Amino acid sequence: MELLDSAVERGRSGSQSPAADWQGADAACAGLATPLAVLDLRALSFNAGSLLRRAAGKPVRVASKSIRSKEVLRAVLNQPGFAGILGFTLPEALWLASDPSGIFTDIVVAYPTADEHAMRALATDPAACSRITLMVDSTEQLEWMSAVLASVAQVAPIRLCLDLDSSWRPSVRGRTVGHIGVYRSPVHTGADAVALALAVSGWKNGAGQLFTLVGIMAYEAQVAGLQDSPHTANKVTDLAKSVVLQQMQRASMAEITHRRADVVAAVRNIADLEFVNGGGTGSLELTTTDPSVTELAAGSGLFGPTLFDGYSRFTPAHAVGFAVPVVRRPAPGIVTVMGGGWIASGPAGADRSPVPVHPAGLSLIGTEGAGEVQSPLRGTVADQLCIGDKVWFRHAKSGEICEHVDALEVLDGGLRVGRALTYRGEGKAFA
Repeated sequence: MELLDSAVERGRSGSQSPAADWQGADAACAGLATPLAVLDLRALSFNAGSLLRRAAGKPVRVASKSIRSKEVLRAVLNQPGFAGILGFTLPEALWLASDPSGIFTDIVVAYPTADEHAMRALATDPAACSRITLMVDSTEQLEWMSAVLASVAQVAPIRLCLDLDSSWRPSVRGRTVGHIGVYRSPVHTGADAVALALAVSGWKNGAGQLFTLVGIMAYEAQVAGLQDSPHTANKVTDLAKSVVLQQMQRASMAEITHRRADVVAAVRNIADLEFVNGGGTGSLELTTTDPSVTELAAGSGLFGPTLFDGYSRFTPAHAVGFAVPVVRRPAPGIVTVMGGGWIASGPAGADRSPVPVHPAGLSLIGTEGAGEVQSPLRGTVADQLCIGDKVWFRHAKSGEICEHVDALEVLDGGLRVGRALTYRGEGKAFA
């Protein structure tokens, strides 16, 4: 699969994103068994260009959890400006690192691991040791890894990245009054980071250095992963929320930019850092202005799911959607589709549900929502649908859609031009 260079350049220029053509997707996929999912090549290419424009020259590490397709990952990494993978499990990283294409040579696992088998496999594989970096945020994790590797003939030091807590803790008169962001790393201050960096450098085994610290990651979830311009039926409430959210995000970015720079400077006195990673799809143009950050991370923005419909700074193209068939007609104005309950992770709510987009005018029923086996839909257009007709949805988050299908049907200009296997289609499922 090749990205369209002209579409990437259109995304770089900031021109209007290609309009989603769900009717065209329906025609292109006529006769295919459902459920199925599609990937529009021109929309993907536009989104890739948009991410690069917003990154303003800093390399973008691709978050694999948002893609979950080797073929798509290869295609994106072949575009200048994208460099490396931000993985989500160590078994996934080992699998990618062993890919015969040789393209997955720089993989940072974004979350700590507790997989003993995978740790031993990493420690005894010279190529994997050179290609994979693990995430840590405590000496307890170092102790666990050391114990696991005690009986292993380790071939090289394990590459580590320190995870810096990027949540915002506003204070009044020196007293913390809240926690805005996610609960991940306990490493929040420069002192925390230096203590952990010293612990990493001091850990040795019989053969020498056990670990080497090569990077720092600081993901501003309260900015990158939070819509600052929500859209609901209440425009007054939406406007008020947007004002508050945008003020919070400005204050949060100012705080983490200052704190991250101090942490990076302090840790560089101890370790020769290769990279400092920051940001996500929702914050690229903000994080890239931080001089201490050497690279950015993004993944979901390549697919453009519904959770990115409420951002004021960018508008991705709708590159991915899925279809399920009509199987019932329980009442006038209502049809039931098979499955459809592809609920995204995160706090339960309507914004985590898939959204029906074609035929236009259908909506989920509040008392049932999107179901595990069936989903009733209401709308005047329902009476025009027949048993077996496809109803198309957009998913709330990116990579999770690939957990439901073996391949993405690749569309280009209204034509189906191939298939891109998902991790599932290659027999892999990484928790």
